[in-house]
Amino acid sequence: MARCVPPLSAAAAVFLTLAGCSNYEARRAAWRAEAEDACIAQNLIHLSAYVEPEQEIDGPGICGLTRPFKVSALLDGEVGFNSAYTLDCPMIAALNDWVKDMVQPEAQARFNERVVEIESFGTYSCRGINGEAGSRLSEHAFGNAIDVSGFRLADGREISVMRDWPGGDAQAQAFLRDVHAGACTYFTTALGPGYNFLHYNHFHLDLAMHGNTSTGPRRVCKPEPQTMPATHPPDGLPEAPPLDEDLDISQAGGGDMQALALHAGPEAPDAALPPAPVTRQSAPQGGTIREDGVFVPEGKPSDWDLTGGQAR
Repeated sequence: MARCVPPLSAAAAVFLTLAGCSNYEARRAAWRAEAEDACIAQNLIHLSAYVEPEQEIDGPGICGLTRPFKVSALLDGEVGFNSAYTLDCPMIAALNDWVKDMVQPEAQARFNERVVEIESFGTYSCRGINGEAGSRLSEHAFGNAIDVSGFRLADGREISVMRDWPGGDAQAQAFLRDVHAGACTYFTTALGPGYNFLHYNHFHLDLAMHGNTSTGPRRVCKPEPQTMPATHPPDGLPEAPPLDEDLDISQAGGGDMQALALHAGPEAPDAALPPAPVTRQSAPQGGTIREDGVFVPEGKPSDWDLTGGQAR
């Protein structure tokens, strides 16, 4: 790792402080390189025209990555970026999973379209949190973060965090809130509009080490995730009416047939339905009807039993 040296000027002092230097040899946390190596060993990503390895980035200060990649698209080119970005292996893997399992299904449900491009403000940058001099280093300084500003759909529509989070139509607002809430499952940090004034126009996603809990890594998701119900189907058609329970009107006999057809539905107990009246039918000519309702023809069995001889 790069060693810090005593500052030679005020400007240099500010820069070195930003890079995390002090009056001793500063080192990048060991877990970062371990996470990069483990991701590659587990084949969580693979090289392609869209994911290409870069040279190690070592400094200034403790900024950098041991195994950086230049990424121009996710999911083997299915979803592009508006530019090529430097990221570490764990972030690429998490982005692939988030887009495949959360972003694409939400886009299909809300717009009946797929996302083809993610708009970003950037990934790797050796700077402090919120870009403030002297603050703790951001995860951007390790290629372990991305700022997502919007999405472009296959039909050309653009969903903007800045425009559509506060003032977009119902589906655009719901989509952004759902994918932000879903990001909290795939990343340890998911910040968006409402967290502070600096995040009014993007989602900040990273894999910072916040510590562990009994249920897994500690996660920071702000504002508090809120999913939105899909009140309008993407085809624009009205919702179907609730299904009524099946009722065989042919078995109801006489009475008020319209009332039976318009009964209360599944919530009404069966006992609430009026019993089907028993109607005694008149016997057709050539026979009688027994007490149990069976028609008995007149004559001897041989008169109607075709198997017993010649039909009459």
